[in-house]
Formats: sequence, C-alpha cells, structure tokens
Amino acid sequence: MVRKKETITLSIPSGTKEQLEAIALRLGILWGKSPSVSGLLVAIAQHRLDVGEPFTLSSSEVAALQQAIRLLIDSGYVEQARSVSQLLIGRGNLAAPLRQSLLQQAIQPTAAWRIQAEEYINDGQPFLVLYRNPKGEDLAYTARYAEISFEEKRFYLEIWCEETDDIKNPDYPELIHNRCLRFDRIQSIVKTDGLWRSEGLDFLKVYLHFYRGMVNAYDPRARDISDRVVGDIREVVRNVSNPFWLIREVSRYWEDCVIVSPQKLRDRFQQKLIALCRQYNLEVRD
Repeated sequence: MVRKKETITLSIPSGTKEQLEAIALRLGILWGKSPSVSGLLVAIAQHRLDVGEPFTLSSSEVAALQQAIRLLIDSGYVEQARSVSQLLIGRGNLAAPLRQSLLQQAIQPTAAWRIQAEEYINDGQPFLVLYRNPKGEDLAYTARYAEISFEEKRFYLEIWCEETDDIKNPDYPELIHNRCLRFDRIQSIVKTDGLWRSEGLDFLKVYLHFYRGMVNAYDPRARDISDRVVGDIREVVRNVSNPFWLIREVSRYWEDCVIVSPQKLRDRFQQKLIALCRQYNLEVRD
C-alpha cells in the first residue's frame, strides 16, 4: 500500500535552501546521495530533532554536573566523563570560562589513574607517581603503600612515599612521608622495584569530644579506634593520616566538637579560630 504524501510550497529567502541542505547533510538525512530538505522537515515535525536555543543550566546544575565529571574521572570512567563534558559543550548555554575549561578537559585524554593504582594496591606493588602540584611543579614520589580515600565529594590517592624534600617545614614530622594526591593532577604511574610497606600510612592518634546533638548524630569513621559515650560526652579516638581533612571536618561542628589532643593539632585549630575572629573584627585575647 502506497502511503499518501502531501505537498507544500515554501517561500524562503535566497540561500535558505542551501543552508537547510547543509544541515540535512550534516545530520545524515539524505535522498539517495543528496541531502533531503523534505526529510529534515519531517524529522523536526516528528520530534526526532531538537530545535531552538541550547538548554540553560542554573549554577547549581552546572556544579552538580562538574562534580559528576570529576567523580567519573576519579573512578576510572574517563570516556563517560568526556561524554558528559561534550554534551555540556555542544548543547549547554555556558559562560565562556566554564566552556573553555570543559573544552580543555574534553580534548585532552585523561588516563584512568585510579584503575592502575588499584591494581598495584591489590598486588602490593610499589609504584612511582609523577605529580603536578597546584603551583605547576612536577614532583616524583616512590609509593611504598597506598590507599584510595574519599574526602569532600571526591576521591584521592593517599600514599606513603620515600621522598620528603618537598615539605620544607613540616607541621607534623610524624606524617612527613604521607601524601594526599588528586587523581586529576597525576601525570604518570609506573611500577617500581622494592618492598610494599606492610605498616601502611603513618598516623596521629587524635582524641575528640562531641557534645550536645553530635553525641547521637556523629557518624563513625573507618579509622576510629574507639568510640564511647561517657555521661553527656561522646569520646572518639581516631587515627588521622592528614590533619588538613580533620580540621575541615571539625570546623563544621562548631562548638559541638573539640580536639582534645595532641596539643599541636589543638593549637593549630585554635590559631585558625583566632584568625577567623579577627577576620570578623572580634576581639581575641591571646
């Protein structure tokens, strides 16, 4: 049975037909080997093609998609991350700086360092890491032990390394062999000779007290050594490999959490509180 077809006559400006044919050719809508304007119109009418302005994203939607891209890369799903980036570049109504950043990310291949690191970790295989720090300096680390951790919405590679010269004045000499590396700043990972460190990372033993609502709301962490409630105080002892993350965590709890010891970590947090008070013109007595 032959399907009945309708004929329409269009009045279009000069050059429009060629423009429509170019669109049809780009989309692969052909009649034989030639671009088909009729086929293009049918595809639009049947909603097989989207027309109109690119979709507009709110700032929170952009932030969510950027976070998704980072997590995909950190988890080893590099091609999927590039697909999301290319979708935003091609279809999103983005500000120029963000568009340029995503374009740079999409066109530069990013190796799945997490997959390779996990393989070496599972095999107990020491490896070399070439790393570019935020200052743009290239550093080389010999990792004798490594873990993958999750802090503040992204994955990190924590290593115990032989090199210590990059830390000139360590605040915590006990942790000078520990490094916390972002996967997107890793330039290369290759295996090396030597022994895997059975002791793992170095740690500080930190004593924390939680008060009021945090007594019941505290979510235990994997590195907690002990966790008990004594009266109206929740006492937690935790192994800490990187005090930076602990200070950021405790700062969210305000007066409901106190670092009891070690004293140098307590002093460091106190210094930050004093600096914050001065930032807001509050009088602080040393």
